[in-house]
Amino acid sequence: MHQIELFVKYPHDVQNDWFYKLITSAKKTEWGIKYGYDSIKSYDDFKNNVPISYYEDLKPYIDRLMKGEQKLLWNSDIKWMAKSSGTTNDKSKFIPVSQESLEECHFKGGKDLLGIYCQNNPETNIFNGKALALGGSHQINEYNNESYYGDLSAILIQNLPFWVEFQRTPSLDIALLDNWEVKIEKMAQAILKDDITNISGVPSWTLLLLKKVLEITNTNNIFEVWPEMELYVHGGVSFTPYIEEFKMLFPSKKLNYVETYNASEGFFGIQDESNSNDLLLMLDYGIFYEFIPIHELNNLHPETLSLDEVETDVNYAIVISTNAGLWRYIIGDTVKFTSKNPYKIKITGRTKSFINAFGEELIIDNTENALKIACDKANANVSEYTVAPVFLCGNASASHEWAIEFSKPPQNLDYFTEILDNALKSLNSDYEAKRYRDILLKIPKVHQVPQGTFYNWMKSRGKLGGQHKVPRLSNDRKYIDDILKLI
Repeated sequence: MHQIELFVKYPHDVQNDWFYKLITSAKKTEWGIKYGYDSIKSYDDFKNNVPISYYEDLKPYIDRLMKGEQKLLWNSDIKWMAKSSGTTNDKSKFIPVSQESLEECHFKGGKDLLGIYCQNNPETNIFNGKALALGGSHQINEYNNESYYGDLSAILIQNLPFWVEFQRTPSLDIALLDNWEVKIEKMAQAILKDDITNISGVPSWTLLLLKKVLEITNTNNIFEVWPEMELYVHGGVSFTPYIEEFKMLFPSKKLNYVETYNASEGFFGIQDESNSNDLLLMLDYGIFYEFIPIHELNNLHPETLSLDEVETDVNYAIVISTNAGLWRYIIGDTVKFTSKNPYKIKITGRTKSFINAFGEELIIDNTENALKIACDKANANVSEYTVAPVFLCGNASASHEWAIEFSKPPQNLDYFTEILDNALKSLNSDYEAKRYRDILLKIPKVHQVPQGTFYNWMKSRGKLGGQHKVPRLSNDRKYIDDILKLI
């Protein structure tokens, strides 16, 4: 807690220290030599010397790392690659994971999470039982038998300190299974005998496992199976669509929810207050942060801001330089600062996951909040959804088309659609302008798809489990047309 209090009190000093540590560490790498790290004495030098990077820019280096070359992006050996699910296209990305990033970032994030939780809940009993972690799977990559790749969660499980094994369940042979359907069945059977006090995992796959546990035990809620269960740690996707389902599985205020912002590229944020969903930006994890105002993103040379230059309530794309050799790398997430003392953020969406087919600039933050309003008023629950534009073509009118899987459907879908549309207007003035008198955009088309549709669609794409997520917003119709074909 003292270390956390230190970067909260001196955020700019801590970020500045990490900036120089990262530059110094990478001076002799191929990347550092190419971009003159020896001559970088300030943040302005860094901006002038080093270009903004997307995955495609780093991919040639990453391909060589996977074949066994070293000292390309970072000064220590890279033996692990986190396979990113790639929500915006079908190709996987492989993110380098160094020993430093494992220990100074990901594991430190886990320890800080527990430290904050215990500070906020001094009577906690989570260490009296087991921790259930829903990880992915990993395998030896095809290039070099000394280098490995897999979901980040699986890499973390594989590398955890030995003492964590006393607390974690299930066993590694089950936790790291490739086949997600087999894994869910085996995991549910294996954990029934454990006294589980805390669970961490992506909400959609966690729900799948918990429902399987209820099915096997023929119980009504999870407290009947694990009476000491007290903490659920979630991240990866917005929790808003899943809240009501979790409340049904855990019908008591005894369960605490904590959100984390933990990606393949690094551990970035922790919810440090139970009465606020904002995330404390973690500043001492070997990551130097920059931010691009969203309107600058498509410029050839976008303006980047350091932490001390950001403002609250502005949408930014995150740029990171890390102790795994990602340099000025755009991770694809957008955030808004809700506070500058301390620095707190909320995730607003993805740089490529939005709809702007007609100038409406709809982001995930808009759709999540609009769905919550519509569900509250129509007494419904949404489990999964995706949205795409309907383009002007012949006599067809422009609109947005939604495929929604309800865990509790509304009695009247037209009423739900009207509330959803009005909520979007209230949340997004650009959308409201395009909907004005139906001149450009008509009211959304909403399809209620059968339960299991999204699961079957993800299965057909080979994207079950782990960190795979349903793409929410898209500027083309590839995903929604696929889903509608299934029904």
